[in-house]
Parts: sequence; C-alpha cells; structure tokens
Amino acid sequence: MSAKGYWIASVEVTDAGGYEQYRQANAVAFAKYGAKFLVRAGKFELAEGGAKSRNVVIEFPSYEQAVACYHSAEYQHAKSLRKDAAFCDLIIIAGYDGPQPA
Repeated sequence: MSAKGYWIASVEVTDAGGYEQYRQANAVAFAKYGAKFLVRAGKFELAEGGAKSRNVVIEFPSYEQAVACYHSAEYQHAKSLRKDAAFCDLIIIAGYDGPQPA
C-alpha cells in the first residue's frame, strides 16, 4: 500500500464570489478522488517566511490519487473558475510512511 498523498495550498482570495464558484465546482473532483480536508483556512501563526491569508491541506488515499485529481477534467474545470478569483501556490506531495522518532 502506498503512502497517502496531500495537496498543500496557500491561497490569496481576490474575488470571494468567484472563489465560491471554484469551491463548489472542486467538490466534484474531491468526492471522486477521495479527498479529505485536514486544514481549511483555519487560524494560523506565521512562524517563518511568507504566507497568504488562506491555507489548505487536503489528504488523498494515495499520492497517485492526489496527482490524478489535479489533472482530472473535473478539477481543471474548477481551476478555470479560480484563475481570476485567487492567487494560489499548490504542491502535491507524498506522505511519509516510515519510522518516527522515539
């Protein structure tokens, strides 16, 4: 079994109405690929570096599912709605499934 996959996004919303359209549309892809929100724009403290005002972490059953979701027609449609409503930095990353410190 492969490690889970994650999307880690940092977002600056510039048009709340347009972003809401994106949010509604992305639900289709997220349901199809088994996405689970772990962080969704909660309170945060900037400890180092820079940040946007909205942070999101989404868990997928596998890294492959996370990548497939991003490239899916359903998500690409949602992304087209976001392009004029927000600036977004997004990475897709495999989870760590190895030993932990004692």
